[in-house]
Amino acid sequence: MSAEEGPRFHYDVHDGDGPYALLVHGALSSRSQWLSNLEALGAVCRPVVVELYGHGRSPSPEEPFAYSPAGYVDEFERLRRTLGVERWLVCGYSLGAALTVRYALDRPERVIAQAFTNSMSAFADRAWRERVSPSLEAVARALEEEGRSALESLPINPSRGRRLPAAAREALIADYRLHDPCGIARTFRHTVPGSPLGDRISENRVPALLVAGRREAAFLPHRRRAEQSMPALAVVELDTGHAVNIEDAGGFNAAVTRFFADAEKR
Repeated sequence: MSAEEGPRFHYDVHDGDGPYALLVHGALSSRSQWLSNLEALGAVCRPVVVELYGHGRSPSPEEPFAYSPAGYVDEFERLRRTLGVERWLVCGYSLGAALTVRYALDRPERVIAQAFTNSMSAFADRAWRERVSPSLEAVARALEEEGRSALESLPINPSRGRRLPAAAREALIADYRLHDPCGIARTFRHTVPGSPLGDRISENRVPALLVAGRREAAFLPHRRRAEQSMPALAVVELDTGHAVNIEDAGGFNAAVTRFFADAEKR
């Protein structure tokens, strides 16, 4: 694909005032991740919602590089050029946060400010990849061999999200039916293992906001690492689990809109 062509993944541009804002969901989620946030965010930005490869309405390319974090950075840049903007805001959820933080590290001159939620992979320690790679590969093989039945049996299927508001849960379930098992397998094989940022977080030059869900105990050491190592990071804590922006949409919306509005004034 030439630099002049647009990105291959699906994206939607929503109405709003202010700069464009790239919104990236996590593994096994979709554009519906942001349904509870779009109206509020539109007061300070123009949300641009993408879907990762194999997810929702996006295709499932075969080449591994497309799924790599570096490949996604390239695609985010293609999208920025397609929109015709010099700088924009970025916001990521879970695995999407690992990708948007990487983008801000690789292309800081293109990012006004960044916000993100709990991300186990983004702030994992060096040994994390070795610990999780065997289980990720096992999931990828099952998805390739068993297809839809393996996808439906995954524990992070939104149908099991009992703490999600009904409207968001139903929208996520509907999008889950669109996921391609082979594309999801490639995500587990090529995107997730390469997502930890390691010591690179100390290189951050972009105003950053972590909206952290305090109930996700497993994320606490990752949060501490981010707080200790990532320059220009502010943290707002909400009484949620992993799905921060859905479980407390009001709190998330208030924190991010205030942060983005302040960042635009700098």
